[in-house]
Amino acid sequence: MKKLNTYIGKSLVVLMALLMGSCTELENENYSAIISADFQPTEDDVAALLGAAYVNWRETFLLWNGVWRAQEATADEIIIPGRPNGWVDGGIYKRMHQHTWLNQDDIAYQSWYRTYEGISNCNRLIFQIEDGAIPVTDEQRVAMLAELKVLRASFYYILLDVYGNVAYSIDYDVPDGFVPEQLTRDETYNFIVSEITENIDDLDETNGQAYYGRFNKWAAYTLLAKVYLNAEVYTGTSHWDDCIAACDMVINSGEFSLEAVQKNVFITENENSSEIIFGLAIDNEYTKQWNQFDIHMQTLQPNNQLTYDLAATPWGGMCATPQFIDTFDPDDLRLTENFIYGQQYSSSGDPIDCSLGAYAGQPLAYINEVPSIDTSEEIHGYRFGKFEIAMGTNNILSNDFPLFRYADILMMKAESLLRTGDADGAAALVTEVRQRAFATTDPTKATVTGAELMQGSVYDYGLRDNTQQTYEGGADIQYGRFLDELAWEFNQEGRRRQDMIRFGAFTTKSWFSHSASDATKQLLPIPQQAILTNGNLTQNPGY
Repeated sequence: MKKLNTYIGKSLVVLMALLMGSCTELENENYSAIISADFQPTEDDVAALLGAAYVNWRETFLLWNGVWRAQEATADEIIIPGRPNGWVDGGIYKRMHQHTWLNQDDIAYQSWYRTYEGISNCNRLIFQIEDGAIPVTDEQRVAMLAELKVLRASFYYILLDVYGNVAYSIDYDVPDGFVPEQLTRDETYNFIVSEITENIDDLDETNGQAYYGRFNKWAAYTLLAKVYLNAEVYTGTSHWDDCIAACDMVINSGEFSLEAVQKNVFITENENSSEIIFGLAIDNEYTKQWNQFDIHMQTLQPNNQLTYDLAATPWGGMCATPQFIDTFDPDDLRLTENFIYGQQYSSSGDPIDCSLGAYAGQPLAYINEVPSIDTSEEIHGYRFGKFEIAMGTNNILSNDFPLFRYADILMMKAESLLRTGDADGAAALVTEVRQRAFATTDPTKATVTGAELMQGSVYDYGLRDNTQQTYEGGADIQYGRFLDELAWEFNQEGRRRQDMIRFGAFTTKSWFSHSASDATKQLLPIPQQAILTNGNLTQNPGY
């Protein structure tokens, strides 16, 4: 996304630094005086002011060991095995895979602290608007406060999902020594729902333009649908009908549609996609922080630099779990277009070789095999190519990350219909999503029936590394075929852990080098640093 990043990358640097109380040469005054006297924000200024908090979504989700990795590397689609060039890092990726993470691990720390930075930014901006430090019209004030409160609720949604019982504060001007109280998971859920529902009518209905990458009304309804979809996990009480109602608000808006080709959602210039409801704005001209969006660097082997004429050498770590790849129909374009496999070539068409380990000098040809989480070679595992890798790009992709997209709205409604007894209604929606995946191969395979969605998963669960072989299958997972549909459509999008928990598979099933774990591992531990600095926090069970 180029426009919002221009605001964030230029005007935001000035506006937000000054709002934080620093000084400037502008009129040789403190900005707090200038803003109250002279500053009348335009729509562009509003986008820049609010952009400070939106940046935190990108950081908590995509930076190293953030929410994306917490959702993916702990589940059954993605593994980070030891490689000839490392990727052991003290065993953290193995612990993610085997659900043996510690409360001192970076995966617990980063998702917590980066998300709270977003909450703190929202609290600060809300305080400054309410206090008059940011002079706005009454109309702007209502809209900005509503947007910031829903954005803040989205950060609490991350914490609700990943940690359960969380520290809670909606104030910025707090006394010295203040530490937040801890809310139960039920209380956090209720807060999120109330914040969204109480503010949603004050959000703008504009889709795109100045509201791209921001919480307009339709992004808020999508967030609400996601909270309702997982309500039974969060509170013990299901809200399927509420999820359907929220999805219908987006569907009936007429603002969104499925792309005819799924790949169009993930191309480099994807900001005009008809399918993206809420995207994380990324442009490597402006988003300079290391690891902002570097999935390509984490998955491609070093000599793939020649394939895409990359400005930096890839690091070669992550790959797909072989058992997951085996679930795909060979005619499914979501296999052939979203993964990188087989012999690799340079941009000029020459075959390239491995450069590391036992296969150095031999053809770099990715195969659907990985020996174990502890050791692998360059050829092992299909790599990730769902997001277009632009020729000549650097370590940051310029694709916007589609956090919410229209296919998800259709699938959330379908799952809710399935769970409330309308399997055929669910099947019609799933078929709609599947049609583009078989459009050029075998269109007859796009159709799925309600009876099929009622079946178990085709995933062949069980241990499958070079030391252990067990066979569990997935037939015992209720609605497991629907769980498969979610995997085929949304792989690599930072959500698999959440889906597996909702279908009861995350801690009950084994895969690759991962044995079934304790139910307490459905939540990450509250990081030890947070426990030590906030006496109001109680650690999650099992840690």
